[in-house]
Amino acid sequence: MTVERGLRLMAGVVVMISLALAYYVSYYWLWLAVFVALNLIQSAFTNWCPAMPILRALGCKTTGSSCCKS
Repeated sequence: MTVERGLRLMAGVVVMISLALAYYVSYYWLWLAVFVALNLIQSAFTNWCPAMPILRALGCKTTGSSCCKS
């Protein structure tokens, strides 16, 4: 898995957890989804996200290193 795919997976899981917690616990959990959205927006402009070093430490590779050359 690449860092980019892992980042999208992690963001999606956190948003789903946030929605479930907002439904079952308190609507204040929606702020977690807002945080994830803002983080993804800034990541689009800076190409950096706080989760990227974590995913690299877990063994995910960057896009350039996992592509097949044809």
